[in-house]
Amino acid sequence: MASQTILELWPASGLEEIQTIIRAVYKQVLGNPHVMESERLLTAESQLCDRSITVREFVRTVAKSDFYRTRYFSSCAPYRFVELNFLHLLGRAPQDQREVSEHIVRTVAEGYDAEIDSYIDSSEYQAAFGENVVPYDRGRSSEANSKQVGYNRIFALDRGPAQIDSSVKTAQLVYAVATNSANAIKASSATVIGSGTEKRFKIVVRGSKFDSPRRISTTEYIVPASKMTPQIQRINRTSGKIVSITEIV
Repeated sequence: MASQTILELWPASGLEEIQTIIRAVYKQVLGNPHVMESERLLTAESQLCDRSITVREFVRTVAKSDFYRTRYFSSCAPYRFVELNFLHLLGRAPQDQREVSEHIVRTVAEGYDAEIDSYIDSSEYQAAFGENVVPYDRGRSSEANSKQVGYNRIFALDRGPAQIDSSVKTAQLVYAVATNSANAIKASSATVIGSGTEKRFKIVVRGSKFDSPRRISTTEYIVPASKMTPQIQRINRTSGKIVSITEIV
């Protein structure tokens, strides 16, 4: 994954910037699809352009659209629906079985709209994105992961910019979440300029140096996908804070 650009709608944002935000919301919330002209939510787009709704409300409208419902609710098992809701709306993978079970129960008991609202109305969404930031992939940062296994799980769900989420119908995290274990990060079969080598990632870590005077240092690690888990474990053992993990493209 390339370095994340955070997009926010400002009072002075022009029409071109608003269109960029609209495209980014479609890409994030709908799972990197091709959106045909007939599938665009033109009324909601117009409301965002004239500022009668916020980006958060536009996200809600997209997540409740027939496009999203057909691809991720009607066509997927409940577990897959929930894990993709976490990815699309909170930008991270579910941390544990309690989180997943809570959302599956809500979907069954309260319905589709209540499940979507539970992410967008959450304090986590508000703290991460507020009213006017487009949701983005936060799963490679320490702030979004209370547990180390969260890093592995985001890679199981998000395999890069070429992935279209609706093409994968089966849940990716059932066993790992149920057993509270890490997903094995498999080497990518994608080629890099025809080389056939696996993907590499840059891990940025911030930590303290206990010398005099005490200093804060930032360190970057370049690791192949197959070595991600042991590297993250080593970082955690030294009390380093992972700032970001990005794919080197």
